[in-house]
Amino acid sequence: QVQLVESGGGLVQAGGSLRLSCAVSGRTFSRNVMGWFRQAPGKEREFVAYIRWRDGVALYTDSVKGRFIISRDTAKNTGYLQMNSLKPEDTAVYYCAAADFFSRIVSEYDYWGQGTQVTVSS
Repeated sequence: QVQLVESGGGLVQAGGSLRLSCAVSGRTFSRNVMGWFRQAPGKEREFVAYIRWRDGVALYTDSVKGRFIISRDTAKNTGYLQMNSLKPEDTAVYYCAAADFFSRIVSEYDYWGQGTQVTVSS
C-alpha cells in the first residue's frame, strides 16, 4: 500500500513562501503521477498541480501558475510544492496524492496524504 506524508505547512504572511514536502513510502514512487490538491473550509477539494514522476512534466492550475513550483527528488522519493508570493486565498489544507495518469480529478487519485495546513495572513 502506497503511503504519502505531507509536511512543511504553517503560518506565513502574504507575500511569503513555504515549501511543502510529500514523502513516499517504499523504495520508489509506485505510481506515475503525484498531484497536489487543496481544500479550504466549506469548499470542494481542488486541483493545484501535478507532476509526472519519470520526467518531471508538470501542470498547474491558473490561480497558482507563476507562483508555485512542483518538483520531485527521485533519490529521496519525495515530492515538493514550492509556494511563493502567497496570498490569503491560498489558505487551505494541502494534500499530495498519487495517480496512474495525468488528471485534475480528485477521484482519479488512489492514495492520499493526511494533509498539511497552510495559513496565509494579510
